[in-house]
Amino acid sequence: MPALFTGAGTEPGLYELLAVLPSQLQPHAQSPEDTSFLSNMFNQRSLHSLVKIHETLQCYEDNTPVPVLQTAETLALDLADELQNKPLTGEAKELIKLLSRPHIKSLLAVHDTVAQKSYDPELPPLPDDLDDEEDSVKIIRLVKNKEPLGATIKKDERTGAILVARIMRGGAADRSGLIHVGDELREVNGIPVDGKKPEEIILILSQSQGAITFKIVPGVKDDLPSKDPKMFVRALFDYNPVGDKAIPCKEAGMSFQRGDILQVMSKDDATWWQARLNSDTNPRAGLIPSKQFQERRLTLRRPTTLPPPQKISSRRSYDEALECVGLRRSFRLSRRDKKTNKSMYECKKSDQYDTADVPTYEEVASYRRQNGARHRLVVLVGPTGVGLNELKRKLLISDPQHFGVTVPHTSRPKRNQETDGVEYHFISKHLFETDIQNNKFIEHGEYKGNLYGTNLDSIRSVLSKNKVCLLDIQPHTVKHLRTAEFKPFVVFVKPPSLERLRETRKNAKVISGRDDKTSTKAFTEEDFQEMISGGQMMENQYGHLFEKVLVNDDLTTASNELLAALKKVESEPHWVPVSWTHS
Repeated sequence: MPALFTGAGTEPGLYELLAVLPSQLQPHAQSPEDTSFLSNMFNQRSLHSLVKIHETLQCYEDNTPVPVLQTAETLALDLADELQNKPLTGEAKELIKLLSRPHIKSLLAVHDTVAQKSYDPELPPLPDDLDDEEDSVKIIRLVKNKEPLGATIKKDERTGAILVARIMRGGAADRSGLIHVGDELREVNGIPVDGKKPEEIILILSQSQGAITFKIVPGVKDDLPSKDPKMFVRALFDYNPVGDKAIPCKEAGMSFQRGDILQVMSKDDATWWQARLNSDTNPRAGLIPSKQFQERRLTLRRPTTLPPPQKISSRRSYDEALECVGLRRSFRLSRRDKKTNKSMYECKKSDQYDTADVPTYEEVASYRRQNGARHRLVVLVGPTGVGLNELKRKLLISDPQHFGVTVPHTSRPKRNQETDGVEYHFISKHLFETDIQNNKFIEHGEYKGNLYGTNLDSIRSVLSKNKVCLLDIQPHTVKHLRTAEFKPFVVFVKPPSLERLRETRKNAKVISGRDDKTSTKAFTEEDFQEMISGGQMMENQYGHLFEKVLVNDDLTTASNELLAALKKVESEPHWVPVSWTHS
């Protein structure tokens, strides 16, 4: 055996005994395997470490240091009083000042606590008036700090008993392991709770400071307590428990905002889940409405009649030629064009279908794009005039080998100067209508008898070239692209304040008519108001689909911010719908 097994004293040490054991046990071994097992076991480093710890503790017990005195704190106070009554020299003043410092006082108090061995918790005495017929009780003492105890109570309507309704995961009660769901509460700090309402008991707890003593009759424990798997969700709405009349305990509720990632800790209660903010270091869970409960009550609040679909107008024409080949505005009509055309912005689903959805939570998982995998589709949405096209153009110019845009389809005849697949994909009206029926278009419309649209294959074509596809569409069509195939990163481009719009767009010009593309006009006050109201409508109705909100206050700043965000999407993990990670 190694020299590690050497007794430190005159008596045989544990190391020496272990060193002898293998040779003593070898005659009893039935096979070479047994001998090998014994040898390996007694040579394990973990065993050596445990023996070291044991002998060190044994040595400490044999030579336990005895404190010189157990009242150093009192002695220091007496000394300070004695010095105050005598003429003070410089050294005396310095000593008094030293003894009055908080950390010195704390150090002496800790010394006395250890010297007196008074650091064990002081448990209250058992009640003397316990009846032999009374249920078995347990006395629990918890030290309350600034955090809540992390338990809610309820009154049993049949028996009137006060029961523990739930234990908040990660809270003080949960960490103690002493209080369980179903336990009956009899007393709090010696105050009987019989006949009291839960609100009165909560008031007693909130006013209690320091240690709180509970007298509890243990409930019946489940043989197999449920253990929910780790689950993360993205909140699709704002929530504040203070204004929620349905929550059983407002103090136990947890507020969050739309877009926050929540870790669901427990779904034992079908109405109220326990969750924590994923970004919060505090392990304590809070109550949030369950998905089913929130959907149910939001559905009841919804108006019986849905508003008619809203359409965002555009001042740009289908055939507007841009500096970058293939860069197209999504199919939107100007106010002048809207008066003479129909069927614009048809899609697989209507706006009313989207309005009927009730956004609550979306289960998500962490996703990082692997090298060589297709890029996520980048979708830009925003009101007319906010600068979607300009942002796309900035990105294309910055790196045309990395970014790409779709080429739209049309049923109108090709003009002499046009090339198929460059300005448009030119197909027959019959084929266009067939593709519409087969749900191949994410967005399409009609102008002067000709069909225009964005085909799903045109998106796939850009992505297949290992490029980031930049797509500009109406927000109500976004949900039809939210698939594992495209994994869209949706950016909402938001207009700045009205004053900023007047300042930044005062010299901007837009095409005012379809037939004469040289005819331009400046933005009007009506355009600005429409841009802001349209942005508010989009954010209110579709904000749960947006992963980033970008305020286009300055085009250069906004484009740089967007570029930085897209680089993070390509290189860092993001939360995406869990179904996207299972493909």
